[in-house]
This record gives sequence, structure tokens and C-alpha cells, in this order.
Amino acid sequence: MSRFYSDQTQEKINALTDVCIKNTYIDPTLYTQYDVKRGLRDLNGHGVLTGLTDISRMDAYETVNGSSVPCDGKLFYRGYSVNDLVGACIREQRFGFEEITYLLLFNKLPDKNELADFRDMLADLRSLPNSFVRDIIMKAPSQDMMNAMSRCVLTLYSYDDAPNDLQLDNVLRQCLQLIAQFPMIAVYSYNTFLHYYKDKALFIAPPEASLSTAENILHMLRTDGKYTKLEALTLDMALMLHAEHGGGNNSTFTTRVVTSSGTDTYSAIAAALGSLKGPRHGGANIKVAHMFHDMKKQVTDWKDEDMVSSYLRDLLNKKAFDKAGLIYGIGHAVYSKSDPRAVIFKKYVKSLAEEKGRTEEYQLYTTVERLAPEIIASERNMYKGVSANVDFYSGFVYEMLDFPEELFTPFFAISRISGWSAHRIEELLTANKIIRPAYMSVNKLREYTEIDQR
Repeated sequence: MSRFYSDQTQEKINALTDVCIKNTYIDPTLYTQYDVKRGLRDLNGHGVLTGLTDISRMDAYETVNGSSVPCDGKLFYRGYSVNDLVGACIREQRFGFEEITYLLLFNKLPDKNELADFRDMLADLRSLPNSFVRDIIMKAPSQDMMNAMSRCVLTLYSYDDAPNDLQLDNVLRQCLQLIAQFPMIAVYSYNTFLHYYKDKALFIAPPEASLSTAENILHMLRTDGKYTKLEALTLDMALMLHAEHGGGNNSTFTTRVVTSSGTDTYSAIAAALGSLKGPRHGGANIKVAHMFHDMKKQVTDWKDEDMVSSYLRDLLNKKAFDKAGLIYGIGHAVYSKSDPRAVIFKKYVKSLAEEKGRTEEYQLYTTVERLAPEIIASERNMYKGVSANVDFYSGFVYEMLDFPEELFTPFFAISRISGWSAHRIEELLTANKIIRPAYMSVNKLREYTEIDQR
């Protein structure tokens, strides 16, 4: 990265970094002492209740003989099982992301005419302001597509005639435009990145009104515009599964927190994008992919479960991969026995791996999925069980479809903006109070010292 300041300034920054590290520390035991819920989760892993929502629901426990026990995870969009919603689209070989978006925003399943009108409306909204691609996307290319998307969203504020109007019709219009525009922003940002950083030919293809969101992504992404029905349906399934996951996930909670301040739609969505980018959230599927790349190099026999187990233990003991002590893709803040999205994904992964000739890699994934919970349980003190989450398989699916890694998280954003929009609207219409939790101060009071006496 180019620097626009001197080496002496960098040395001063390094020295101040040491000062910051030395003087910024809170004893972790104080969180327990003062009953502070780190990460807004209690010691049993349950989230601190901070709001109400009618948009989605996750079930990870059921009551048996008066006791709460873990169960296979269940996810509901507006009361409808995701298994049923996604299953119907898979069974009927039709695209469902637009239907899911309609359901999340309006709390009803559209009939055929309503869905057709909604798709036509999104197609009409799939446009960017004149010269936006040239002046905003192409003139400041980014190596990270999530940052590029955030910049574009914030800039769209300047093209809006009523950016601060919080009336429902205006906010809904803004949300629908962003839902429609996100695929173009992500793909055009990536194509610009390829041109400026990878010396590839610059290719900008307009969306086609007759295509679904998933189809348009592939149409705009590939220079020949070609894709198979399986590829499009698989991407559509991923969009449906990532569209919404309750108000407590980091990016959706960010949307609600920022929305509660009364700010504009563009600022709220840009904040959500910044949250989703993090490797502990939307960027997790990239971490899973990188972890498996390293595993394939270190484990010489993928069928040798002892070798796989040894690598997984090295991961937990900070001896392998990024030495973070984590097995990426295993474990979830809510689910314990299973993540319903991962279960759906896995069904598709197997057939896709067979078609792509990558069954040995698929078997390695299933081996890790089976062994990792047992190894984590033996190495860690856990308050609940762990299982593969949606990120465990999504990166592998994207790889098999030859999607660029730089777009893994933007694909998530293209999907999740439907949920963010629903939560922004719900927050504006029902909560009407700024979200302002408390932090306990643990600093000691000190007497001021004159500058010449320090």
C-alpha cells in the first residue's frame, strides 16, 4: 500500500501502538464479577434479550418433561419453515430469492401475480445513476469488494432527492432500490478490480430484466454470460438461505442500532456492510475455505481420520493454519445440534461434488464435520454442543461453481440486504427508541498533573 507520510511518522505510530497496548487492558475476570454479558451472551451462551421481531425465528432447544434440551436447529421466515420455502423451490426447479424478499418485507407469501409484479419492479430498479459506474466504481477501485460496496452505498445518498426522509414509502423505495442494485455494485466492483489489479480486460454487462437475481449475477460476472441452470439454482439457494437470520446477528443488530438513531437508509446499510465483512460474521466462509486449503496441504491422506484429527487438534491448540485456536465453520451462537441452513446446503453439496468430480474433497468435509465436534468437546469446556454452520459448506459450493473468493462475502450481502431492509422498517415502525445499552466503567479516578510535572 502506498504511504503518504514519512518513515519518521510511521516510527512514532509504532511507538504509540506500544503505549496503547500497555495502557489498554481490562481484566477478563471483571466481566464475571460484575455479571457483564460479553458479546451480549450469558455464560450459557444465550443471547441477552434486546428487542422483539416478527421477521424470523430460530429454534435450537425444545422442552422435554419441563426441561430445555438441544434439538435440531429450525429456522423460520415470517413463521414459515425455511426447509419448506427452499425445498419447494428446489423441488420445482424455480428461483425463489425474490419470493423470500417479498415475504420478509411484507409478511405474506405472494401469489403468482404479486410475485410477477414484484419481479418486474425489481427489474425496473436494477439501474445505477448516470455515470455512476465510471465516476464512482471505476475511478477508485478497491481490492476488497465489501469496502467498495460500502463506498458505493454511501455515495448513492448524494444521488437521492430525499435521502433523509424517514416516511415509510421513501424508506421502502430506498431499500428496494438497494436490493436491486447490490448485484451490480458487487459484480462491477469485482470486474473493475480484475482490470486494475489483475490486468484483465474490463467487462461491464448490464442486467437483463427477464433474469432472476441469481441469473443476473452470473450473467454480469462472466464475460461470455453463460451459466448452467444448476449453477444459477445453487446460487439462488444460497441467497435464500442467507437472506435473514434474526435481529441478533451482528450485521442485522448493527442495522437496528444505527436505524434507531434516526439516520438515513444509506448510512444504516453501509454500517451493516462493515459488520458483515468481518471474519467472525460474513467473512467466515472465506476463513473456512482457507483453512481447508491448508488442511489439504498438511494432511497427506484425507481418508486417514487420525491424521485429520491431529490437524484439527493442532488448530485448536494454535499450532496450525492462522493459529487462532478455531475450527472455522464449526459452531454457532444459537444452534448446537445442527444449523438447518447447513443441512440444506449439504444435500446440494454432495450432488454438486459428484458432478464436478470433487467427491474426495466432499468426503474430507464430511469427515471434519463429524470429527470436529468430538475434538472440540474433548479440548474445550463447552456450555452447549457444536455442529457445522452455514459457512462450513458455502465456501466449498462457491469454489465448485468457480466463483471468485473476492465475491464470497458480497454474495452474502446481496442476500442479507433483504433481511436488513425488513429489520430497518420494523425498527422505524415499532421500536421508536434509540438503542443505548450501558457499559460499566472500571477506571480509577486520578488527580490531574500539570504538564511540566509529568
